Amino acid sequence: MFINKTVSSRFFKKSAFAVLAIMCAALPLYAGTQTAALSESTPVTAAAPDGKKLSSSALMSFPEIAKQTNSVLYWDALAGNGIFEKNGRFLSFSAHNSFVMLDCLEITPCSLPIKQGGTYYASRDFFDTVKNIFDTLPPEVHFRIGAILIDPGHGGQDPGAVADYTVNGKKQTLREKDVVLFTAKDLYNRLKEKYPDKKIMLTRSTDVFLTLNQRTDIANTVKLAEHEAILYVSLHANSAFYTKAKGFEVWYLSPGYRRTLIKSTGSDKDKDVRPILNSMMEEEFTTESILIAKYIQNGIKAQVGHLTTDRGLKEEEWFVVRNANMPSVLVELGFVTNEEEAMLLFDKDYLRKLSVGIYNGLTAFVTHFEESRGFTGGR
Repeated sequence: MFINKTVSSRFFKKSAFAVLAIMCAALPLYAGTQTAALSESTPVTAAAPDGKKLSSSALMSFPEIAKQTNSVLYWDALAGNGIFEKNGRFLSFSAHNSFVMLDCLEITPCSLPIKQGGTYYASRDFFDTVKNIFDTLPPEVHFRIGAILIDPGHGGQDPGAVADYTVNGKKQTLREKDVVLFTAKDLYNRLKEKYPDKKIMLTRSTDVFLTLNQRTDIANTVKLAEHEAILYVSLHANSAFYTKAKGFEVWYLSPGYRRTLIKSTGSDKDKDVRPILNSMMEEEFTTESILIAKYIQNGIKAQVGHLTTDRGLKEEEWFVVRNANMPSVLVELGFVTNEEEAMLLFDKDYLRKLSVGIYNGLTAFVTHFEESRGFTGGR
């Protein structure tokens, strides 16, 4: 998903935010309810650090700085610490330090805030420093979902789960490969219409056989632009010796499974850094896969929960989810071996409802992912 320099920018930015979150745990969002002196520039005269007098025009309140820089102010008056946030970037400052710090990484010297009558103010130098930092920042990076790959299981000489039933006096065979292909194609059409700017793909669109390796190779070789991600959704139908078993379930890769996502370049420095980045990426993929699974589970339940059983989320080391180097889930649409559910799986309208449920789950995840700029763990 995010390899090399992309993975660095994403995960190190996330780590920086974690530090900021600790710093700001007690910082209330300024909402104009604090002292009136903070609502606008206040004409006062105070002593500058060098002992000279500063005129009223040389002092500004922090809310006024936020207003003029189009940023959001988080301010803890008791501790004298604050943060200006703009376009996902965080500029932290303190009344006790003569510098500002961008995203917990870059420090820029500036004048010390000035306290007057119990309220802190900043000099024009402080304002100029904040404004200059925000004005010279490169355009914000937005991570987006660039591709969604739908993988209908089995096909060709591999029918998957099979069961024979008598429907309206005629013998009919319910085949997993047919159920998942119809559902996958319907899902494909819905996603294609929703996201004309994304790559929406099927591993197969006809009744052909693909090996498991071929399926994951397709997923792992999709070309993505920088800062783009791909999602992998494998569709299957279930079977069991216990014919009363019924319902849908969504699987994701066991969090404890270890795999190599970032290949080594052979350098000594890489040997130290790569395991850390690989572990961070694994954790990110796990988080995203669980979120996708939960969204899909909710989506299907909303559509057909009154007709069948929600068997919940499950984890397993299925071949396709452990070998697809991206967030991936496997959806079991129902049991072909349960006669009541089989009658539903014969019904094209029911399969469309399953498709709508998966579609709603995927679009909910895409919205969450892209609006949070790729920080799926939440803020």
